[in-house]
Amino acid sequence: MASAEPQSDVHPDESSMSFGDHLEELRRRILLSLAAPLPLAIVLFFLSDWLIRWLAGPVMWALRGQNMPTTLQALGPAETLGMKLKISIIAALILSGPWIIWQAWSFIRPGLYPHERRFVYLLIPGSGVLTVCGVVLMQYAMLPLMLWVLIGVGKGLDLGEPGPRLPVEAQIALEEASEVSLVTTEPVDPQAGDVWLTWPDFDRLSVAYDDAAGGVSVSEVPRGRSMITQEFRLSFYINFVLLLHLAIVIAFQMPLVIMLLGWLGMVSADWLRDNRKYALLICAVISAVITPADVVSQLMMLLPLYGLYELGILLLVFAPAQRVAEGRIFSLTPSNKSVARDDQSRQSEQSARPGGESGRTPEDGDESTDDEGNRR
Repeated sequence: MASAEPQSDVHPDESSMSFGDHLEELRRRILLSLAAPLPLAIVLFFLSDWLIRWLAGPVMWALRGQNMPTTLQALGPAETLGMKLKISIIAALILSGPWIIWQAWSFIRPGLYPHERRFVYLLIPGSGVLTVCGVVLMQYAMLPLMLWVLIGVGKGLDLGEPGPRLPVEAQIALEEASEVSLVTTEPVDPQAGDVWLTWPDFDRLSVAYDDAAGGVSVSEVPRGRSMITQEFRLSFYINFVLLLHLAIVIAFQMPLVIMLLGWLGMVSADWLRDNRKYALLICAVISAVITPADVVSQLMMLLPLYGLYELGILLLVFAPAQRVAEGRIFSLTPSNKSVARDDQSRQSEQSARPGGESGRTPEDGDESTDDEGNRR
């Protein structure tokens, strides 16, 4: 059965489709929606290395800031390949999101009245802008600082008792050393400034230095204080970052949710202003749930969340349902009701004047008309 192409510009009351036509149209839109992500995922697979580097940028910055090795671990042979596939598929779905939304909108739009479509015209672009703002804020501001704080807390954890102190000369030589050699046996004639790590134990770090007697002495670096080595697994880190991005994208839709509730008459701007303290408490609880357990991360999430709450109040004030339905959000044109009100006021003023609606009296002019409209 041939599908009837819906006419999106036709009023919903002037066109109709059978149930079979609706199913055919739905099938066609689903196939068109899938036409973009699949080939896009194949293309993005060859760019997956760049995408992983982009996602790993914050942790690399934090590790460098804490003077720690900038490495990520892959504990399985297929872990890297699986992560590339996952990243390419997710990126394809995100980049093809506008195309998928357009296909869904093309299916729904013919069944909506013109004033109902105006609400969608405001919500969808607004959601896209808030999503981009949330991702940028998380990737370049919040996530690097969160990781820097978390890594710093783990780095400062002491697991052992203080061991013997290293001589001052050895400390200076260790700080000035530019490289650490890996050896299987202790050097026979080490030079001052040499630093080496004994294999296969990897727990004996030795340094050669000039002693007070003018010779070269060797000291083993004390291992009394245990340090936690923070080397993150690639898959765990990427999943952690994606989860945070998803959380902030959902959180950044708060202004639109508030505006939608206001359009439905469930909340008002005055009610939202009166309950600011409860909104702040709820934002604090949400921040504590979706962020790591440190105060800095929670504050960095709390401030944007409460700012979005205030933004929702402003949107509800400047974009009420009536103005959106009339299409007057970005227009200075007065509404139809305002024009009708002004016309009614003018007619009332004219009828209140002597002589009827026109306000003219016989003394106002020498000319008058008879019943046939002929000029006398």
